[in-house]
Amino acid sequence: MAERRPALFLDRDGVLNVDRGYVSRIEDFEWIEGAKTCIANFNRRGWYVFVVTNQSGIARGYYTEADMQALHDHMTEELKEAGAYIDRFYHAPWHENGEVARYRKASIDRKPGPGMLLQAMAEFNVNREQSFLIGDKETDLDAARAAGVGAFLFRGGNLGVFAEWALASFEDGVRG
Repeated sequence: MAERRPALFLDRDGVLNVDRGYVSRIEDFEWIEGAKTCIANFNRRGWYVFVVTNQSGIARGYYTEADMQALHDHMTEELKEAGAYIDRFYHAPWHENGEVARYRKASIDRKPGPGMLLQAMAEFNVNREQSFLIGDKETDLDAARAAGVGAFLFRGGNLGVFAEWALASFEDGVRG
């Protein structure tokens, strides 16, 4: 089995891209400053990098999983051009009050539930104790804590700089 590696878990809207509310179209997508650099830096360290994103817009009928996948494919291509990559995108399309029946349900995958993080740790050989999440909402941090990983609240600015600060703090024992 491959050696256990730490993982950086990243929320999407508000962390990797400007949150304009239910971003689902490429023309509405804008990277947060330093996001690509952040991912590339953790790739170079040998960390897994995962996106864990609630996508209730799917349950609400605002866009489809195919629309979301097209956006993630676009992100993947732009990251490739920057010498970076996401190991896997995880999403939770569920919402208890969704308009689309097949997505109308409660789910442990939807943050603050830890499901997406736990799934990543089951599918990859993640060193949980050395891993952390960067999110922009308390529900992101709650999900990380429930999954047993560190958590840091991003309030804007340069994600690359923030992630380096978070890593240094994490290594010093601050768990977010």
